[in-house]
Amino acid sequence: MAAHDDSPAPLAPAGPAPYPMATPGYGKRDAPDQHPSSPTDFALLPARERYIAGFIERLPEGASMSVKSLAKQLPLYGQQAIASALKALSVAGHLRRVRCVVSTGGEVRWVFRTYWSRTARDNEWWAGQVATTTPEAVPEAVPVAVPDDAYALESAPVREAEAVAVPTQRRPIAPPAPQEPPVSPAYQALTQLGRLDARLPLSADDCAYLAPLAAQWLERGVSTEYLVQALTAGLPASVGSPRGFTRDRLLKKIPPAQPSEPSLDAVTAYAMLECTSCRVPGPADALPDGLCRPCREPEAPETVSGAEDERDVHALVDGLRGMLRNR
Repeated sequence: MAAHDDSPAPLAPAGPAPYPMATPGYGKRDAPDQHPSSPTDFALLPARERYIAGFIERLPEGASMSVKSLAKQLPLYGQQAIASALKALSVAGHLRRVRCVVSTGGEVRWVFRTYWSRTARDNEWWAGQVATTTPEAVPEAVPVAVPDDAYALESAPVREAEAVAVPTQRRPIAPPAPQEPPVSPAYQALTQLGRLDARLPLSADDCAYLAPLAAQWLERGVSTEYLVQALTAGLPASVGSPRGFTRDRLLKKIPPAQPSEPSLDAVTAYAMLECTSCRVPGPADALPDGLCRPCREPEAPETVSGAEDERDVHALVDGLRGMLRNR
């Protein structure tokens, strides 16, 4: 009789963790007009660069292309080896770091992307791609508005007997109550001055007169708390005319205007290259092979010939011997 095994079945090994994706608008981008994929795409590269290039080729659009992210997924090489390989791939024409202008929610900002091409390209081709780059809009998630009473209406269905309209008696329609005009934030801030400090008691007419001046402060990006603090700080022992004193401070202490947000019409360059190694931005003609001059031509360490060292040592020994003989 066969023995019955009550032990649970072994669990299947967990699959590899998904590769980290970059922030929307950043990460990997596939270059256009590439040749069809083939097993010999990176055959001319060294073994390390060929291995890393094959891994990058399989990454999806928008994947993180930082050295740290790649090193976590490639345990055979550390961050320094990954950085050296990316530099070699840039020289081979497979990779370029690019800064691009995008529009998000009405704002213009720069994003950092890594363009990848399994087909090796020369500097002129990459320069043409950067020159023809146009600004694009990064889509944002739009939340779906759900009415507050939507679930209540679904959970309480109306019965047929209750749906019959019941006639009501006609009643005279009362005139709508007069509504007070909305109070501006600048007006509200001025009404707090007398409550915070008895030396600045402003009337309703004073607040209405000074509200346009206070609104200019808020238009320059300051908060109502900052406005109140600036008007009440360092008051003299007595204020003869609170209205005139407050007006004088609103005119003389107004903060500088904030610089306006850049618009797409004001941007003259929509993309520029970055050095693959140190990430310094610059035009395409200043970054051949995607590298700046210091990264492309590293300084050679200063070396002293062995003959000079040997000559200096002999001269020093001869001098010491001469000093000993003269003693």
